[in-house]
Amino acid sequence: MKNLLLSLSVLLLVSTFTVAQDSKDFDSGVAKFKAQDYQGVITQFSATLSNPDHNKRYDEDLYLYRGQAYYHTGEYNKSLDDLSQSLSLDAYNKGMIKWYQARCYDKLNKSKEAESAYEDALKAAENNKKTTALIHYDRAQYHLRHGQKTAADADLAAAAEFDPNVQKAAAAHGVTGGAAVAAVKQAPANTTATRTAGEDKSTQGTQVIVRSNPNAGKPDAKTGQTGGAQSQTAAAPVTQNAELVSAIASTYKDEKRYALVIGNSNYSKEVGVLKNPLNDATDVATELRRSNFEVQLITNATYVQMREAMRKFQEKLTAGPRDQTVGLFYYAGHGVAYQDENYLVPIDADVKFEDDITRMCFPVQRMVLANMERTNSRMNIVILDACRNNPFPATTRDIGGGLGEMKKARGSFIAYATAPGSVASDGSGRNGLYTQELVKALRKPGLTIEQVFKEVRMNVMRLSGDKQYTWDSSNIIGEFYFKF
Repeated sequence: MKNLLLSLSVLLLVSTFTVAQDSKDFDSGVAKFKAQDYQGVITQFSATLSNPDHNKRYDEDLYLYRGQAYYHTGEYNKSLDDLSQSLSLDAYNKGMIKWYQARCYDKLNKSKEAESAYEDALKAAENNKKTTALIHYDRAQYHLRHGQKTAADADLAAAAEFDPNVQKAAAAHGVTGGAAVAAVKQAPANTTATRTAGEDKSTQGTQVIVRSNPNAGKPDAKTGQTGGAQSQTAAAPVTQNAELVSAIASTYKDEKRYALVIGNSNYSKEVGVLKNPLNDATDVATELRRSNFEVQLITNATYVQMREAMRKFQEKLTAGPRDQTVGLFYYAGHGVAYQDENYLVPIDADVKFEDDITRMCFPVQRMVLANMERTNSRMNIVILDACRNNPFPATTRDIGGGLGEMKKARGSFIAYATAPGSVASDGSGRNGLYTQELVKALRKPGLTIEQVFKEVRMNVMRLSGDKQYTWDSSNIIGEFYFKF
């Protein structure tokens, strides 16, 4: 038995290390792609895919990124193979995949296949204005090369209507075409961003992006082109910066942000009273309200209260406007990982046997993430400060401390107080260490969601003497700002 337990412990350690390494490799490859180091992407993701022990949950994105990289290096047949592989895995960005397939067929002089793929791409991207604009713009260049001016003009007009800044977005994908200039500049004035740094050839813009979940009208995960507002270079005039801030505010002005915040402290003596979660939840709720979230805050909640709060939260997200709704779930309190699921512990949980966990505790993957994904929320943020020691050691001796990494949830950003399988202390001050630094980071304007949690990680590591390493699991491409 001891040998078996030792083997299982070693297996868990290796598995946790593999997940962490795969995540770092994936992030590194994405950074290479954004830097247009396409050969680097091919080399790195080929090595990952050839490793039989790699984390398969990244496969659809690995094939998609490598497929796009192959296109940009002129290896069109290889690109088509990878894009087809990504599609076979039910990839989220079907519009982007079909578009790149059309581009490959065009390069291979397969006009019939290219035209069919362009049509399929537009159908797949019908809820994503930015991607739809890119496809129309690129197909216009295709029509022009084939002497079809009327069709080209129609596509240019459609591209400009969907996104007046499509020319800049297209350039990032290597799509150019001078004929589009007039159509873009004649775009309707009621579009999101009326002026950007991209209109001045002496400046370069960075798109402001918000990621969609698959059930909403989704921004494209691989282009990062959703925001519409852009920022100027350091040399640009200060007055332009004010215009850009105004444009960003215009982008977000109709956005609906809803949050469910739960803090459980008052547990039974057997489970273990926690000092900080009530304060943690209260302080996070305050900061989220300052970031324009409508917050539902409950503390010391029973199972029934948590379930009812989740129902109301889901209703808010479902009723929110498509393309303009963001959901955030925050929890502080006891949590436990059991049978490939993370459970949040209500204050009335009476766990005598292991199978009581599934009946008396609140599953994150099945109840929180799954319900958020069924709504109009374009982006789902889940923050768990629940990575404390196993609260049921007497009845669940085989369960270790900490939470496990959850399955990939489309269009979601999941943040943990510490790495999978690790634990974090409750803290000695008003807040736990993780939430203490989270609240500070949320107060800073101009940080993307990734920058917020990177800052949290850096400060938590420093203050804990490198003992606590926070963990993020993201399926978003682009940026989301708590404060502009």
